[in-house]
Amino acid sequence: MEELRTWLGVAWQYFYLTIVIGYYVLILIAVIKLLLENKNPLKTHAYLLAMVLIPVVGLLIYLIFGQDYRRHKMFSRKAAIDQARIDRYVEEQLQLASLDELIVSHRIKEKKQIIKLLLSNNRSFLTRNNHLSLLINGENKLAELLPALEVARDHIHIEYYIFDHDETGRQVAEILARKAQEGVEVRFIYDDVGTSHIHKSYKKLFDEAGVKYHPFMPVYLPRLSRANYRDHRKIVVIDGHTAFTGGINIADRYINKPGRPVWRDTHLKIVGEAVYSLQIVFMLNWYFVSGEKLAFSQQYFPDLPPVGRQYIQVAASGPDSDWASIMQAFFMAIVTAKEQVLITTPYFIPNEPILTALSTAALSGVDVQIIFPFKGDNAIVHAASMSYMKEVLEAGVKVYLYTGGFIHAKTIVVDGLVSSVGTANMDYRSFDQNFEVNAFIYDEQIAGQLIEQFEADKQHCVPLHLNRWQQRPVRRRLAESAARLLAPLL
Repeated sequence: MEELRTWLGVAWQYFYLTIVIGYYVLILIAVIKLLLENKNPLKTHAYLLAMVLIPVVGLLIYLIFGQDYRRHKMFSRKAAIDQARIDRYVEEQLQLASLDELIVSHRIKEKKQIIKLLLSNNRSFLTRNNHLSLLINGENKLAELLPALEVARDHIHIEYYIFDHDETGRQVAEILARKAQEGVEVRFIYDDVGTSHIHKSYKKLFDEAGVKYHPFMPVYLPRLSRANYRDHRKIVVIDGHTAFTGGINIADRYINKPGRPVWRDTHLKIVGEAVYSLQIVFMLNWYFVSGEKLAFSQQYFPDLPPVGRQYIQVAASGPDSDWASIMQAFFMAIVTAKEQVLITTPYFIPNEPILTALSTAALSGVDVQIIFPFKGDNAIVHAASMSYMKEVLEAGVKVYLYTGGFIHAKTIVVDGLVSSVGTANMDYRSFDQNFEVNAFIYDEQIAGQLIEQFEADKQHCVPLHLNRWQQRPVRRRLAESAARLLAPLL
């Protein structure tokens, strides 16, 4: 017996030593890989700090959150669509834009740099034959979406980060199933983390009706697995002529009703040529999740009658793209602003370029205003967001904390002309880690409506003053500063 104990003790020591050596070898490999990736220094420091201060957990954080898919593309765009056709169209637009032949409005010509940037970094062609409807809050979005789905005749393409098993989800799911039974092609992409796996009742309904559906990057543990690189987009394309995009998912909590907390959000309904761009974005993701290559044909890109004269570019960004195109467009819009920048965002964890752009614009005399939730839906993210307030306030940015509920809208308005509505938040995750889509609109009418809504939202805000902000308790400042260390990971 004594010999057995001795043998077990020795075996345990060797086993423990092997585990320790193996762990440090993994750490060394991870550190070398991290350094060779030449990430943003802030991210590199954050991951190294996590690995040093939190053994095992720090390594897991890097393995789960730290993989760089922008360098190692998740799929080839050229395999999914007729890229050559798009490239030719974009090159034609670049030449026209440089000759001022594409843009009729003198005011829009002043924002030509943004248009050319999105043509170059995202192949986002500029469309003019469009009619836009601004949809404020989930109930108004749902009131437009459901009838639009009901009249679909050829296809419905739908892509959502969150598609809950509740009253709102069931309403949409039942329409999708019914339309599929009528012979309409219905394709559905859902994010497997945001949706936490699609509910089994939906699977049964869709299977019986003939709805094609696929998860985006399926996971076994939605709360832990691949928390980065999620499909944060919200897209609906109907018959190639009508589309919806913005910040509102399919879930009851986005619909304001008596007895529920107020959820302030913004969405777009688009009729016209800009729908082609959202169709392409969907087709790319559909090819990735299903392997089915949809034809670049009249069925999905029908000829459209004149419907309006609103200029739109649709920008999609994600770890698979060469550039952080939405972030770059935000940057360009801010630094070229002459009079005013109005930003509404639920999360404010800007990277260094955006922070510099905001401060520079405010210091140069541009009226920069930000609406942000008084109380966030994630304590750590909200604390990290609040750590940036001193810098922007000192530069002259006006900050308003929304107290009327939770504000989830993601909008920017610049100089009463350029607007952006979409899925991207003002944070690292949206800029670098998730798949996002935003509409960039060059139209005074839409900008005016967004300005009116911004002023209405300010009525439910409290202004943040620098002198009072600096007097907040040391304990709170420490918590915010600690949360900020994790900013590149949030």
